[in-house]
Amino acid sequence: MKILIIGATGTIGKAAAKLLSEKHEIVAAGYSDGDVKVDLGNPESIKAMFEQVGEVDAVVCSAGLANFAPLALHSDQDFELALNNKLMGQINLFRIGQNYITQQGSITLTSGILSRQPMPGSASISMVNGALESFVKAAALELEQLRINVVAPGFVKETMVMMGMDPSSGISAADTAKVYAVAVNGNMHGETLDVIDYV
Repeated sequence: MKILIIGATGTIGKAAAKLLSEKHEIVAAGYSDGDVKVDLGNPESIKAMFEQVGEVDAVVCSAGLANFAPLALHSDQDFELALNNKLMGQINLFRIGQNYITQQGSITLTSGILSRQPMPGSASISMVNGALESFVKAAALELEQLRINVVAPGFVKETMVMMGMDPSSGISAADTAKVYAVAVNGNMHGETLDVIDYV
């Protein structure tokens, strides 16, 4: 399969690209590097990416921006970033990308465990994660030509280390990547794949 991975140079995306490249052709997309560049918050950039890449068998998105901040300090900009980038960026990736995905291909988006296990400071992130999961469930009811799913990672060990946190409760990027491979190679449709259920 030819698989387009958005966020392929990030922690999770890089691990997913490495794993999937063992059996598939990978096209890596990133904001500032990769085989092709894309700004997830800009629909025209998404369209230009697909025009450049052409038809693919699967799309995986492990990108999307949103900020942690105490609720009392959550600004309009914080909410707008989460809504415009992580939520609508991925929804627009589907809306535009469905025209470039082969019949019976798939698109896999990324939410996160904070939709069901929120923590202080996660208001806007939890909001868009939950919205993505609901969107995927509803969209699948109307899609016959391709599969759509969403992977919900937990805290990634490598990210926790970078943030100065104790990584002992985290899940490695390599183990997280395995769930993206399940979504791409499986037959599930309209599902949220919680990484913690697969490790």
